[in-house]
Amino acid sequence: MAPGAKAAKPDGTEAVLATIAEMPEPDRTTATKLHEMIMAAVPDLSPRLWYTQPAYAKGGPKGKVVVFFRSAAKDGERYFSLGFSSAANLDDGNVWPTSYAVTKLTSADAKRLTPIVQQAAAD
Repeated sequence: MAPGAKAAKPDGTEAVLATIAEMPEPDRTTATKLHEMIMAAVPDLSPRLWYTQPAYAKGGPKGKVVVFFRSAAKDGERYFSLGFSSAANLDDGNVWPTSYAVTKLTSADAKRLTPIVQQAAAD
């Protein structure tokens, strides 16, 4: 690289997948499944890193993050946090959940979370 030149930033998907690849097991497996579930639920979301962890924005790579997750190992917790930002379309009266604890992601769990992710990303 030439002096003063900046290294190219990986695109959002590459950065998210690289972050997931660096996670220890079992976090890596859970993160991979979460990424696949989110992208299958709303394929037009743009993956990117948000506070060093995987996040998914609507409106392109510079759009607003609506869903994100944090590694259990990164936070020293016993579970992943799957969260939704204030830009998520989840308002339901005066009280609604904005995050979920995930210890493992089964196909039944993904089926339960898919419509929530879809609602969060809806206009």
